[in-house]
Amino acid sequence: MIEINQLCAELHQKQQLTIEHLNIHAGESWAFIGGNGSGKSAFSELFKQGLNIVDGQLSGLDNTSVAIVSFSEQQHLIDREKERDDSDITNEVFEGTPVIELLLEVNQDQTAIDHWVTQFSIANILNKGFRKLSTGESRKVILIRALLKNADLLVFDEAFDGLDAQSQQNLSQTLDQLHQQKQTLILISNRLDEVPDWISHMGFLHNCQLLAQGNKQQVMANPSVKAFLTFNSDKLVLPAKDPCSPKLSLPMAQPLVQLNNGRVAYSDKLIFQNLDWTIQQGEHWSILGPNGCGKSTLLNIISGDHPQCYANDLTVFGIKRGSGESIWDIKQHIGIISAALQWQYKASTNVLSTVVSGLFDTIGLYNQVDDHQKQLALDWLEQVGLADQANHALSQLSYGEQRLVLICRAMIKQPALLILDEPCQGLDEPNRQLVLGFISKLAQQNSTALLYVTHHQGDLLPCFRQSLICHEVNQQSGSLWRIKSA
Repeated sequence: MIEINQLCAELHQKQQLTIEHLNIHAGESWAFIGGNGSGKSAFSELFKQGLNIVDGQLSGLDNTSVAIVSFSEQQHLIDREKERDDSDITNEVFEGTPVIELLLEVNQDQTAIDHWVTQFSIANILNKGFRKLSTGESRKVILIRALLKNADLLVFDEAFDGLDAQSQQNLSQTLDQLHQQKQTLILISNRLDEVPDWISHMGFLHNCQLLAQGNKQQVMANPSVKAFLTFNSDKLVLPAKDPCSPKLSLPMAQPLVQLNNGRVAYSDKLIFQNLDWTIQQGEHWSILGPNGCGKSTLLNIISGDHPQCYANDLTVFGIKRGSGESIWDIKQHIGIISAALQWQYKASTNVLSTVVSGLFDTIGLYNQVDDHQKQLALDWLEQVGLADQANHALSQLSYGEQRLVLICRAMIKQPALLILDEPCQGLDEPNRQLVLGFISKLAQQNSTALLYVTHHQGDLLPCFRQSLICHEVNQQSGSLWRIKSA
């Protein structure tokens, strides 16, 4: 079906993707693994002919229809929605293209649409604008759009990321069915636990080169693959805290956050109401629930990134919201990492400046920076293996590498409150263990309270002894939450 020989394709920073030989036949199911920055996402771009091939041969795609699920496809839709937003001219709020229109764009067959809408339980968001979707909801839309194309080749690049547990199970069932139907599949994944047992062919990418391929058992036994899967926690060091970072002055008996009878609603939907939540200093909370239940909205209320924070009885760091405080009075004590921040971080800045910007709570760097602050940022980049890319543009890094940089940005000032909204999304196995190690060390210091969202049970550390759990999403009363203590 697809044959690649002696291929060399241009990437960025003078890098090149090289593949000596690869044959993918119709009906085969392949999985490709590799570390962050190994070239996995660039590899997926090959199949939609999105790379400049400078040498070698890639044949078989001219007569092959291809559908791709990837972060770049999601970014494409996000950017397109921004271009369609003419609210500055019309003075009308643009809520985004309705989901049903996005599905009809790729397939007019209502029966097919109904099938996938049911499979991934998105009937309740069909008339919702794309810009108002949660991260998980938007991932489902990208997924369904690809499935509706009825393509000869389906490429899933980190398709499980951002999906709640039930949706991950639904996707696994879908992949099983497609495999049984002899659909040609390519799965690109950071996590081995997401690779189905029935995958028979595997490839391993490292430094933008296909180092190993063939039978799954043989590839897994390859020394390079074994080395990739090894993480040495002994090398993990938490860099020193910046002495110039603002220190929170708050009596220990006073909570960091107090939300009384919390409520968020839009004109067409109630998100949640009657939520009482107290976060004490040094406490570490997991926030758990399905896609679209309001987890990110709740965290944005706390951080001040949602306008309805002023409509609530909310006190953060001893400051009652809406009492005349500056947003920077709040931001200076908060660090945050989320998918939304990563989509929004479009400043034309290099990697080092991105990390340093965490000390000033800005997107982009507009402050005078001391040498010790630059060195502190380099120390963090050294820990995540990206110090040699400090002067590279952030946009030229892979999605996973960008995530590591933004994690360093969130952690650099070791704030009083650290908001981690699916921090391990897009990370390979060693870097996932690295980030979880950082989180564990921060938790041990008891000077930073952690709020942690994840859809992976394996990523829940013992330090998260308090949980805020959405146990039901109700049309009339919104999401219903309960508190659980270990």
